[in-house]
Amino acid sequence: MVTILDRLIARHVLYSMLLVLGIFLALTAFFVMVEGLSDYGKAGFGLFELVKYVVLKQPRQIYELFPIVALIGTIMGLSTLALNSELIAMRAAGVSVARIVMATMKIGLVFTLVAALAGEFVVPTSENLAQLGRAKALAKGLQKQSSGIWLRSGTSFVSIGEVLPDLSLLRVNIYDFSGYSHLRAQTFASRAFFSGDRWHLEDVQQSLIVGQEAVQSRHALTDDWQSQLSPDVVSVFMVQPEGLSIQQLRYYIQHLQQNNQDTRNYRLVFWQKLFLPLATLTMMLLATPFVFRPNRAGGVSQRVFTGVMLGLAFVVANQSFGYFGLLYGIPPVVGALAPTLSFFILALYLLRRASRGL
Repeated sequence: MVTILDRLIARHVLYSMLLVLGIFLALTAFFVMVEGLSDYGKAGFGLFELVKYVVLKQPRQIYELFPIVALIGTIMGLSTLALNSELIAMRAAGVSVARIVMATMKIGLVFTLVAALAGEFVVPTSENLAQLGRAKALAKGLQKQSSGIWLRSGTSFVSIGEVLPDLSLLRVNIYDFSGYSHLRAQTFASRAFFSGDRWHLEDVQQSLIVGQEAVQSRHALTDDWQSQLSPDVVSVFMVQPEGLSIQQLRYYIQHLQQNNQDTRNYRLVFWQKLFLPLATLTMMLLATPFVFRPNRAGGVSQRVFTGVMLGLAFVVANQSFGYFGLLYGIPPVVGALAPTLSFFILALYLLRRASRGL
């Protein structure tokens, strides 16, 4: 049941969150633009492509900053109520700290639901469009369709079904043409990997066109393929775990396991995305103890500064602990959950102290 108290707190907290979100949106847009400027002017990557790239990258940037936005927005929203003596009036009317926290967490649930939906449906689409648009603008002849990736290498056209994390290729079709645009050979390899200065094909089936109609077929377990195509070119189409939804990550991890690929990085991102709603609620819970302090000059600025520092600490801990955990053999689920759990315990401790001080 939503009461007048819930609506009052939700209005202030949500307004502050949107304000903070707008500020972070401007900052992330600036940093993405600086990143994109390194390619500005190359090939077909002009002003329109740069603006398009910056816009499409924003959903992922904001999605990853949801916890810190929730923390700072909650501190600002509740601090406004404290400065207007509305929190004091609530306490004088018999409203407990737990009740105020509960009202705050209700809007937090709505905020985390929006974050979860954005992560599942908006971020994967926008991230894929951003990377694909940038790749096409920087390298003419690159095409990505439902049938796979199409590239041109000299007089050959290459179709690649998938690029794995180790930059090996699956389901490779090579169409060799003569100088008169006549098809000379078609080669299929179930897998290809780069070593030395050339590609090595596995499970090769080749059809050679002799004369006008004659076709010779051959099969080989391995074969070499000398091509201008480098791993750097195909790396732009490698699946980035941060740009996938939870469902896509789950399926892709299973797919990588079947291909004997290292899945630790993907499993870490999977658990981080799964725990993001919990991290967002934890940040909002962590914000509440700071508003139950006596108002002093500069109180709001001090609280916001503290919130920024705590938010940055969480982001650093969440990223560094997870990847350090991968280096030292810590399970990805532990690396993803440990920072959130630590800050949750800290939030409960500070909230208990704040309750006793009232």
